[in-house]
Amino acid sequence: MAAPPRRIALMLELEWPYKRHSEVFAGIQRYAEKQGWETIIDEFAHNTLLHSAPNATRYDGIVSRANRLLARRAAQLGIPVVNVWPSSPARELLPGVFPDSTAVGRLLAEHLIARGFRRFATLTSATNMDNQLEIQEFTRVVQAAGFGCQSSFIPQDPGRNVTNWRKTERLLTRTMQTWQPPMGVYVGQEVIGRLIVQLIRQHGWRVPDDISIIAGKNQEILCERPRPSLTSVEIGYDRIGYAAAELLDQLMSGLPAPADPIRIAPHGLVVRESTDFFAVDNPIVAAALRFIASHSHQRIGPDDVAQAVGTETRTLQNYFKKALARPIATEIRRVRIERAKRELAQGDRSLTAIAQNVGFGTIQRFYEVFQRELGLSPGEYRKQHQLPERR
Repeated sequence: MAAPPRRIALMLELEWPYKRHSEVFAGIQRYAEKQGWETIIDEFAHNTLLHSAPNATRYDGIVSRANRLLARRAAQLGIPVVNVWPSSPARELLPGVFPDSTAVGRLLAEHLIARGFRRFATLTSATNMDNQLEIQEFTRVVQAAGFGCQSSFIPQDPGRNVTNWRKTERLLTRTMQTWQPPMGVYVGQEVIGRLIVQLIRQHGWRVPDDISIIAGKNQEILCERPRPSLTSVEIGYDRIGYAAAELLDQLMSGLPAPADPIRIAPHGLVVRESTDFFAVDNPIVAAALRFIASHSHQRIGPDDVAQAVGTETRTLQNYFKKALARPIATEIRRVRIERAKRELAQGDRSLTAIAQNVGFGTIQRFYEVFQRELGLSPGEYRKQHQLPERR
């Protein structure tokens, strides 16, 4: 007689319309279907465990945005729990699977620095653990490049009530009075990104020319409309759900919990109109950057870029070093690497095809540059960032 399927409770606050809830759920379901699990949505699993009869059918495991009561009761009953909420009050009590927020912060800063910005600001929640780690790394990268960053904090739920909303409006207005365009700004929530765009217009500024914005975790309904569309981070929360279910499977099989949370690298940056700008004073450098962005997949070099913008290569090299502190070839290589990273994470093309498509030409050159710049091979990068169903 076949053993009954494992019963897995999911406590994920699915009433909230955010990817960190729904996509985690989708990733868990993908793994559960492979294993033949029965999943039960139970938003009050802690209460279920507290009041269930001794002979009642038990959960075999739980994936949860966990609270302390759930952690304590599950431990008493010997039921493994995996936490997927980085700011959980029970985060020190349970094994967890979270976004690699340090990698997110680095991604944000590198994108804005590459766009030529020299002044930066962040607006995030002081109580959100993801945001705290993001801003720590964002600030570190910006300062390592020789620049400063203004960090301000806003309520975690500005739309919860009128008091929070008005407080947020006043805080944003005061903060923006200290800004000196052009600036690159990271905002932890998409709705605040939209509010900032409204306030920027009231100041007579433009997005992205005066203020370039990266906002939130790619809730498309807020990022894509209205214009300007908002650049945002695609975390790939379904990969977090899949990894959480995979970890739960190991715990249910008797393996020990990892000493530290598992951190999942972000899927990548979705670049839209709000950062479609190069913050350089030299119009020739700006034109060269646009040419590189549009033609990096072709076999171009510094001479081709100089010819495209109507100047001598040596002159353009000097302009680049003064405006960006890097030579033309470095910018071409950077853009190719970013394009390759997107293709590795989002597509199924062979490494040889990607090498040719992004402008590296040969697979050998692709490996050489990727290993030198990122410290891992293209195949290793794909394994870390690709969605589970594409592996």
